[in-house]
Amino acid sequence: MAEKKNIMTYAGLKKLEDELEDLKVNRRKEVAQKIKEAKEQGDLSENAEYDAAKEEQADIEARIVELEKILKNAEVIDDDDVAIDTISVGCRVKVLDVEYDEEMEFNIVGSTEANSLKGFISNESPLGVALLGKKKDALVEVESPAGPIQYKILDIQRSI
Repeated sequence: MAEKKNIMTYAGLKKLEDELEDLKVNRRKEVAQKIKEAKEQGDLSENAEYDAAKEEQADIEARIVELEKILKNAEVIDDDDVAIDTISVGCRVKVLDVEYDEEMEFNIVGSTEANSLKGFISNESPLGVALLGKKKDALVEVESPAGPIQYKILDIQRSI
């Protein structure tokens, strides 16, 4: 079975590459030093620092594997290929919540870059799916646990 492609922007790709580099170059050395210092304290069977450092090392190695897998299957959206007449990954979208008359802005990104608290919503999320392919002034309806929510698309731009 083919691996799922991880759709992302260049900014998202760069962020993950930087994190991977930091983990491999800096964090591994820091943890190795912590383990070395803990070993020098003697008996490892009751050494909390050693156990914590080994756990941190395992977490770092797991994250490295995860990042390498994401990057291996990355499909980067070229900013120049992002159309602004219809919504796609790489767009910044301004919408109006029809019921509450509230404007919101979202960046549509791949699932690996999603962070709803910062306004980055996944192309696979219910709102992302509803918005994809739509044009300015369109009304979209998104199912939520509280019931359907209607949004009017006010503006489409390339993400900055």
